Amino acid sequence: MNENKTPLGNLGKYGLIDHLAKKIKAENKSTIKGIGDDAVVIDSGGKYALVSTDLLLEGIHFNLIYTPLKHLGYKSVIRAISDIYAMNGTPGQLLIAFGISSKFFVEQIEEIYEGALLACNKYNVDLAGGDTTSSLTGLTISVTAVGTVDKKDLVKRDGARPNDLIYVTGDLGAAYTGLQLLERERKIFEQKKSIQPDLGGNDYVIGRQLKPEFPAGVLDDLRKAGIKPTSMIDITEGLASDLMQITRSSGTGCRIFHKNIPIDYETSRLAEEFNIDPLIPALNGGDDFELLFTVPLEMIDKVREIDKVKAIGHITEKGSGNYVVGADGSEVELTAQGWKKQ
Repeated sequence: MNENKTPLGNLGKYGLIDHLAKKIKAENKSTIKGIGDDAVVIDSGGKYALVSTDLLLEGIHFNLIYTPLKHLGYKSVIRAISDIYAMNGTPGQLLIAFGISSKFFVEQIEEIYEGALLACNKYNVDLAGGDTTSSLTGLTISVTAVGTVDKKDLVKRDGARPNDLIYVTGDLGAAYTGLQLLERERKIFEQKKSIQPDLGGNDYVIGRQLKPEFPAGVLDDLRKAGIKPTSMIDITEGLASDLMQITRSSGTGCRIFHKNIPIDYETSRLAEEFNIDPLIPALNGGDDFELLFTVPLEMIDKVREIDKVKAIGHITEKGSGNYVVGADGSEVELTAQGWKKQ
């Protein structure tokens, strides 16, 4: 019956988006950029308006056994506004819609809103509206972020050029290792409820998973230094997957260096405890909510003056592939695993 049907796993997240986008054509002149970037770009007159939507499903994106509802609301906002920041924009408004099953109470939804409002207040965003509907199972959260960017400051994924330097903010892989710890302790607790979860000494990685922040200040520092990235994306699916979005959109390749990828000590220690090479969560873990961007080589001295950013490699010519280079000079091809792991 399904012999001529294509499994979703054959395409993956971005392959599916590309497949569907082939049949979509923008008819309005005000649509500057549609499918294929972090946010839709709309010409609203003096500035570009930016709009992005994120969907979170219980059991896929969050587990309420170990996710506090207030933290869930906070993280939902970060997920949405990170797309606006990734276009070099400033988020201004937020819409939140819920699909709610009968197992929830009013007070629980209020907790989610309380967390969302905390994030909105911190990042100067208005929670401007939304919607609610019933759900047969679980909780669904849809968040739409709206922002603006000066037309001259817009940054997309497709602007990277050969010899551009590749930078990331913060460190990578912590959110994934935090998730693995929470999942391990959940399974132990479910098997034997007399054993309490052991999360001591892992506050950083747990915080990165449950209550992430976004490095919005780095964008301000870049602007003050007169640096406009040639391309940019937020790291949510994993460094490998998101970097390959830039190279695919830009028609280039890349080389990143193992020794330059920033990994926190707590992340490394916990990864080794799980018998995982720390590079794996850094490349493919996701949920880091950091910035990945490229700048021309001649900007290197200016970027060095900015805190919390690190050069990890460079953009290469089209057809040269995407590789991570080991300490011995060996090259391993990057693969995008971000969506399939979910």
